[in-house]
Amino acid sequence: MTIINELQLSKDLIKFPSVTPKDAGAIKFLSNKLKKLGFNCKILEFKDKGSKPIKNLYARIGKKGPNICYAGHTDVVPPGNFKDWTVNPFKPVVKKNYLIGRGANDMKSSIACFTAAVSKFLEKNQKFNGSISFLITGDEEGYAINGTKKVVDYLKRKKEKIDFCIVGEPTNPNRLGEMIKIGRRGSLSGKIEIAGIQGHIAYPHLSNNPVNTLVTICKKLKETKLDRGNKDFQPSNLEFTSINVDNKAHNVIPARARAQFNIRYNNLHTSSSLKKKINSIVKKISKKNKCKYKVNYISNGEAFLTKPNKTILMAKKIIKKITRIDPKFSTTGGTSDARFIKKISPCLEFGLVNKTMHRVDECVSLVDLKRLTRIYNGILVEYFK
Repeated sequence: MTIINELQLSKDLIKFPSVTPKDAGAIKFLSNKLKKLGFNCKILEFKDKGSKPIKNLYARIGKKGPNICYAGHTDVVPPGNFKDWTVNPFKPVVKKNYLIGRGANDMKSSIACFTAAVSKFLEKNQKFNGSISFLITGDEEGYAINGTKKVVDYLKRKKEKIDFCIVGEPTNPNRLGEMIKIGRRGSLSGKIEIAGIQGHIAYPHLSNNPVNTLVTICKKLKETKLDRGNKDFQPSNLEFTSINVDNKAHNVIPARARAQFNIRYNNLHTSSSLKKKINSIVKKISKKNKCKYKVNYISNGEAFLTKPNKTILMAKKIIKKITRIDPKFSTTGGTSDARFIKKISPCLEFGLVNKTMHRVDECVSLVDLKRLTRIYNGILVEYFK
C-alpha cells in the first residue's frame, strides 16, 4: 500500500496554478493519486450557459456500509503581484518550518492531509466495513455554479449516499484545534436601482434627483436592526458595498442611481423573508419620493445549522486529544460548500489555521500538517470501529 506524505502532496498540488475557474491539471493529478490507493474515480465536468466549464472529482473506495466523505476544492484565488511574495506562489518553498504557496492554507494542504490520512488508514485496514469518498471541486472560490452544487445533484440522481461529510476548509483563527464549524450564515446579495428625472442642477424643481431617494433608502436599511442573534449565530448584518451614479457632469442631476449590498444572516431569516423586508422599505421610500425602482437579488446560500451528533462529538474529542485544545462549535465566517452538501448529509468543517488565506505569502505550519493528518486518520479509525 502506497503511503502518502502530506507535505510532498501539498507541494505537488500547489504547483498547479489552478486559479479559479482554471483547473491546470490539479483534478486529474489528484484522481491519479487516489486511483493508486484503490479509489474508483470519476471526473465530472459541468458547464452552464455563460459560465466556464469546471472539472470536479468524486472518488470512492468501498461499496458497502457507511460512507464518510471528505469535501474540498483545488481552485485558489489569484495570487496578485508575484513581486509582493517572498517566493513564487506556485513554486512552494519551506521556510522556518512553514510551507509557503498559494493554496497552502486554503485548501490544498488540507486535501493532502486527508489523502495521507486515508493512505495510513488503508495500510492497516484493507478490509474495513464501509466506504471513504472524496468530493473535490474546482469551483469554490468563484461563482460555485458548476462545482459542488452540481456534484450533489449528480450524487442524488445516482442515489449515492453520503452518511457523514468532513469539509476541510481552514476553520481555526489562530491555532489548530480552536474551532469546528457546524453551520454557516446565509448570504444574500442585492442591487438597488432608483430612477428619477434628469435635469439642470440650477432648476431642481424640474427634476427628481434619484440620489436623494437612494441615500434615504440606504440609511433606512442600515438603521433597520435585523435581529440580535441567538445562541448559535451572531446578529445578521447588511453592508453596502457600492454606491454608483455614473455621472461625470457637475451641473446635471442624474437620471439613475444604484447601490449594491450583501447580507450575512442567521437562521432567524430566509432569503425570501429578507427580500420581502427590503422590498417593502425600497417601495415605500421610492413611492413617497415619486421615483421608480428595481431590486435584483442573488441568493448565495441559506443559513443552516448541524446539531452536534455522535460523529461530530467524536471528532471534537479526537481534535482535543491531539491538539490539547477543546474546540468550540461555531457558525462564523463566510459561506462554504457545506451549504450544498448539507442537503444530502450532516457535515462538519475542520481544517487548518486561516490567518493567511487569500493573503500574500499564504502559508501553513509543518507541525499543523502532521497534526491535521493525525486528526483525520483518528476520525477514520473511530468512525469504522
